Amino acid sequence: MDIKDLISLTHSQGIIRRYFIVNGFDGALTMLGLILGFLFSDPTDIDNIINVCIGAAIALCVSGISSAYVSESAERQYVLTKLEQSMITDLSQTSHAHAARTVPIIIALVNGLAPFVISLLILLPLWLFKSGMVLPISPLLMSVLIAMTIIFLLGVFLSRVSGISWWRSGLRTLLVGILTAVLIFVFVGY
Repeated sequence: MDIKDLISLTHSQGIIRRYFIVNGFDGALTMLGLILGFLFSDPTDIDNIINVCIGAAIALCVSGISSAYVSESAERQYVLTKLEQSMITDLSQTSHAHAARTVPIIIALVNGLAPFVISLLILLPLWLFKSGMVLPISPLLMSVLIAMTIIFLLGVFLSRVSGISWWRSGLRTLLVGILTAVLIFVFVGY
């Protein structure tokens, strides 16, 4: 069985989608918070900013992978055990057992890689600036714009699931990003 079949067998499409959105959103908001914190603070060396943000991105990744794997493995094993009990047979050599072992790994990777990849995208202007590229605006401001765009796009992605207007869904998530920025400005920007 291929991965798509295992996901289908376990009805995990929605779980994977939720983990991608939730942890992707966490990654975007975390990077937004860090970048704005640096933007509203005394000037800091670009290497320090990148290192702090990469440290946070790695922590989000490891946390996402480990927490999802532990919880999903337990859930999949529970479902498999219940199925074995109801069928009064050992299913350890079946596609159900294979799925119970494989799907938690897939879910864990999605849960951990979503915030990591999104964080790297948000940090791209900082790396470009560090490499000597001339940017039209400050690399920190450009990172904020990328974070807000990604937050909006996560909302657009959610609209496909919920069936509501992509514009409305994107604006709703963007408002969360804006509220986050306002709160950071109020508490850190003064």
